[in-house]
Amino acid sequence: MFDKSHFVKTILFLGYDSSKTKIIDSIRKLGVRVIHQDKKEIEESKFESVDLVISFGYRHLLSETIVEKYSPIINLHVSYLPFNRGSFANFWSFYDETQSGVSIHLIDKGIDTGDILYQKKIDFDPKKMTFRETYNILLEQIEKLFLDNISQILSLKYPLIKQSHKGTYHHSKDFPSEFRGWDENIDKEINRLKNLRKKN
Repeated sequence: MFDKSHFVKTILFLGYDSSKTKIIDSIRKLGVRVIHQDKKEIEESKFESVDLVISFGYRHLLSETIVEKYSPIINLHVSYLPFNRGSFANFWSFYDETQSGVSIHLIDKGIDTGDILYQKKIDFDPKKMTFRETYNILLEQIEKLFLDNISQILSLKYPLIKQSHKGTYHHSKDFPSEFRGWDENIDKEINRLKNLRKKN
């Protein structure tokens, strides 16, 4: 049974709406007000009564001003941090042969560098799966990780672990233009891309 008396009153949820994640409705069922937004320019007036900001599937960088003024801001990232910070994390976990997984972390001034609240390793067989299949599993698992810890998150009583400075980062411009698509077999497509790189 949740002790709702300690929950935050209002959350600004950036990114996916309730048609793409069940997290929003789960929060609302606990009596917490949720304001949703996916615009690049955040309307600061909406932050006046916000106690917590959650980012999931939000495609825009938050300015340092927003990060400083409205902390804590929690991000749901489909990689096992500190690996695969930045864009296309699921792709790079296979290309770079780093650990796959999901992480819930605080947003700071860096890109996916903030303290970690919760994370989980997830192993895949790239010979048997497509990129889309693994990505869908990562989305399911990060939602589960959030919902399993929702009481602590909404009470702002979550643990914090400093990230290692080691890890990997990729900008969107690093993504190979020769990529054939998310429904490709992972092992075959990664090998094809690496062979193309050797030839060039």
